[in-house]
Amino acid sequence: MEPISPSRRSFLSLAVAAPLAAWGLSACGTAGPGGAGATGGASMWSLTGQPNEGIRKNTVDVFNKANADKQIKLTFFQNDAYKTKIKTAIGAGQAPTIIYGWGGGTLKSYAQAGQVEDLTAWFDANPDVKAKLFPSAFGAATVDGKIYAIPTQTVAPIIFYYNKELFAKAKVQPPKTWSDLMSLVTTFNAMGIAPLSLGGQSRWTSMMWLEFMFDRVGGPTVFNDIFAGKPNAWSNPAALEALTKIQELVSANGFIKGFSSITADSNADQALLYTGKAAMMLHGAWTYGGMKNDGGGFVQAGKLGWVDFPTVEGGKGDPKNTVGNPANYQSISAKATDAEKETAKKFFKEGLFTPAEIDAYIQNGGVPIVSGIEGKLAATADKDFLTYVYTQSKDAPNFQQSWDQALSPTAAEALLNSIDQLFVKSITPEQFAATMNATLGK
Repeated sequence: MEPISPSRRSFLSLAVAAPLAAWGLSACGTAGPGGAGATGGASMWSLTGQPNEGIRKNTVDVFNKANADKQIKLTFFQNDAYKTKIKTAIGAGQAPTIIYGWGGGTLKSYAQAGQVEDLTAWFDANPDVKAKLFPSAFGAATVDGKIYAIPTQTVAPIIFYYNKELFAKAKVQPPKTWSDLMSLVTTFNAMGIAPLSLGGQSRWTSMMWLEFMFDRVGGPTVFNDIFAGKPNAWSNPAALEALTKIQELVSANGFIKGFSSITADSNADQALLYTGKAAMMLHGAWTYGGMKNDGGGFVQAGKLGWVDFPTVEGGKGDPKNTVGNPANYQSISAKATDAEKETAKKFFKEGLFTPAEIDAYIQNGGVPIVSGIEGKLAATADKDFLTYVYTQSKDAPNFQQSWDQALSPTAAEALLNSIDQLFVKSITPEQFAATMNATLGK
């Protein structure tokens, strides 16, 4: 998904969110961009927006108090401004020591240009750091078999939600296979209920369907070949089958009428599910909080259900594979001094995912990418959902990063435009593939 809306990064609106007063929120740091200040210090840029801004500031404050000779100077930027500023700074050789990012295509471009440190040997020398984190979070941090970033913060997979009340009324069960889903489309249409909610005007919501379908039909190899720039990778027979099945779902009136004019940013697609106008919805884990907050007791009454995305008969994808946002990421600038790099690595090892930081993420409705927190999640009011997110993400054999983050900006924009056309059936699967094949390597 597009890494623009904070709601796509974490469960910001989860109603159980605890106050962060004890963590001393602050709008921004005092360091100038790029400057580390004290000898042995390091600079770090990050994003504004609560609760993560407050959590990040206090994590750094705690580290600085414990390391008088290795201070980190933290500066916050708004999301869009940051994206422009960090690219300019890295290109000019003036990046902060610690670079915040989303992994995937952008990290790949930095790694191939020699602008960020190869951390593979450091992780090998610090196996406890890597073992603490979800294995699935490292995919988007890895380029050509080498690790260039440490995964941070929380996980947000894409979830297949359904309205339990409507399913009980229809006397049906949630789908386990694609055939089950197509059968449910017929059932709910006959009842005058939209089978699936979709905010199609926000093109990344439609993209989530393709991400799962490519995996379920052909397994991880299909998109891995695309990411690697393999010629004609979008024309893989499994890709064409997945695209065809999506158009069959559209033709069967699987999605609510007028989906292409419904926006996700307004949460209109969520409202269709909790008001009973749609029976199912594929969306990010972050929408749980929105539905709990805005749904008039829908979540609290136990009417929201969730299951793994359906399998496809004859498909190669593991039903436990998932897609979405496996983590956020922090890299180290290759232009930093040796002293700055050592400070950054010490912070990665000792500053990140302290017990206090883990608790803060959970208190604010997030699932940190840390193994062994089952007990902490079980103690929350939303234990069933958070435990599902935790288990699904931790145990996923493959966690495919959202395509518009994994691909280059050029390819991502072409992708979103093509998805829009695919869903309104103005292009064929073959035309979609041809357009996207032209972006490979760009």
